[in-house]
Amino acid sequence: MDDLIIAGRAFSSRFILGSGKFDPTLITACVEGAGTQIVTLAVRRVDSGGENITDFIPSGVTLLPNTSGARTAQEALRIARLARELGCGDFIKVEVIRDSKYLYPDNSESIRATEMLVAEGFKPLVYMYPELYAARALVAAGAAAVMPLAAPIGSNQGLLNRHMIETLVREIDAPIIVDAGLGRPSEACAAMEMGCAAVMANTAVATARDVRGMARAFGMAIKAGREAYLAGLGRVKESAEASSPLTGFLSEN
Repeated sequence: MDDLIIAGRAFSSRFILGSGKFDPTLITACVEGAGTQIVTLAVRRVDSGGENITDFIPSGVTLLPNTSGARTAQEALRIARLARELGCGDFIKVEVIRDSKYLYPDNSESIRATEMLVAEGFKPLVYMYPELYAARALVAAGAAAVMPLAAPIGSNQGLLNRHMIETLVREIDAPIIVDAGLGRPSEACAAMEMGCAAVMANTAVATARDVRGMARAFGMAIKAGREAYLAGLGRVKESAEASSPLTGFLSEN
């Protein structure tokens, strides 16, 4: 299967695992079971003076620190600088959220943050509310990937924003990574069948009865969805059509 390319780097896995709701002791098993190569983490969990989440992430996995807690572009920049100082590299997941009720990302501040981060050599993957003009502006600002939410973060409600995500896949010349709201592996598969470049999941895995089993299920579903997209989905018809001939088989000679 083809690789996922982000800012010139190639990844064979298209499953990005969030770590915000995980018991750190389960992360290694989930990463290994699902074949994940990118794990997101909040900077405040990297060096909190106590348990360091990076101690539980297998070596060779790319760290994608996020700017969780940032309410402005300037705050996102400060968090990104801290992540770089802590050794997390230049990849940064931009999260700028000022709405405390619905937790929707602020697209305009995210665009500003992207411009500032790119100027300092960061490779921003930007969490955003799915909207075409904002996505175009993010790409123009230098976003390495656009990460539209499928549904409200942490809700497990599924592909509520399916139509707009499909529009972004068609119109945006950058990887579209579905982030937030997916609750089932089948929904991750559907996102990949649409042509999304990757899927990120956190709550759906972390709140499952069998966390490691759910991580594996998401990994397999994402692979299947990508394979289906590359193979080309069959046509859809409004009327029935027999898959085998219905005439002549029982006719008398």
